Amino acid sequence: MKILFFSDVHGSPDSVEQLMRRIDAHAPDHFVLLGDVLYHGPRNPLRPDYAPPRVVEQLNRLKRRITAVRGNCDSEVDQMLLEFPILSEYATLLEGGRRFFLTHGHHWNPGNPPPLEAGSVLVCGHTHIPELKTLENGIISFNPGSTSLPKGGFEPSYGFYADGKLQVLSLETGEEMFAMQL
Repeated sequence: MKILFFSDVHGSPDSVEQLMRRIDAHAPDHFVLLGDVLYHGPRNPLRPDYAPPRVVEQLNRLKRRITAVRGNCDSEVDQMLLEFPILSEYATLLEGGRRFFLTHGHHWNPGNPPPLEAGSVLVCGHTHIPELKTLENGIISFNPGSTSLPKGGFEPSYGFYADGKLQVLSLETGEEMFAMQL
C-alpha cells in the first residue's frame, strides 16, 4: 500500500493544491492527515492564502481514502464542515506487518511515546519540523513536517510510504529530505 502523510495545513489552500500535484506523481492508495487542518492557531502567523472553506472543499474530495486525527487547533466546528472524521486523538494502521500509531503530537510524541513495541512507527506532526529517526526504545519516530507553516529552517514537506520505504519529501520540489527502509 502507498500512503501519503501530511500535517499542519492550517487553512492554506495553496499548500493543499501543491500537495495535490504531488499526489498525481505518487498515486497513493491512502492519505493520513495528522491534524491542524483549518485553523491557523494563536501562535502561528496568518498566511496570505488563509481560506479554510477552500481547504474543506479540497480535502472532502479525498474523504473515502483519508484517515485523520485531531490536532490541537481542530474543533467540533471544523468537523461540521469536513466529510471525514477528524476528532480522534489517535488512530492505528497496520501495514507490512508493522504498526503505525497516528497522532498529532501534542499528547503522544517522541518525548512522550505511547506504549508501542520496538519497530512500530510513531507518526505525528505538531512541531512543523520533519523528522525520521529511531528512538532509544526502538520506536521509529516519523514527522512529515508541515505543508504550510514549516519551522526550524525547513521547507514545506510531507511524508510518503511505499514498499517498506518511509520518506519525508519537499512539497515544493518533491525531492527526498529524509528516508528510511523499514
